[in-house]
Amino acid sequence: MYRNDGFRELDRDESLRLLAEAPIGRVVFTQQALPAVLPVTFRLEPDGTVLLRTSAASELVRAVEGAVVAFEADHVDAVRRTGWSVIVTGGASVVTDPDEVRRLRAAGPRSWVPSPREAFVRIRPELVTGREILAVERSAPRTGRRSAPRTG
Repeated sequence: MYRNDGFRELDRDESLRLLAEAPIGRVVFTQQALPAVLPVTFRLEPDGTVLLRTSAASELVRAVEGAVVAFEADHVDAVRRTGWSVIVTGGASVVTDPDEVRRLRAAGPRSWVPSPREAFVRIRPELVTGREILAVERSAPRTGRRSAPRTG
């Protein structure tokens, strides 16, 4: 990024700290050779691993096993024109160990749409990037109107 371009790069620790605060994120994966994006609930593990909880019958479970995916979450304050975005890129795998599945059912991320058969997907963080939109003082927005010249 260029100096004074309105963005600030976040280091890994700061990116993960912000990511842990987000209530929802988006997983980016390939489906039938095309990019696909789904909103998901998640939990961030201390090592940066992203855990997703979804229906075992979902397309997501079939599409991500063994694939490299991206996970993104952000926060935007439209009034202040500030915010941040964090992306975790890494290999995804479906959790199959029965003990681990039991542990995650009790303590894992909660789904907004519970399913009778759930699956957990783990995304291992190979690359963590983040950026913050900095508040910039701006002049009043232009309305497109020009004031009439003053006379007299």
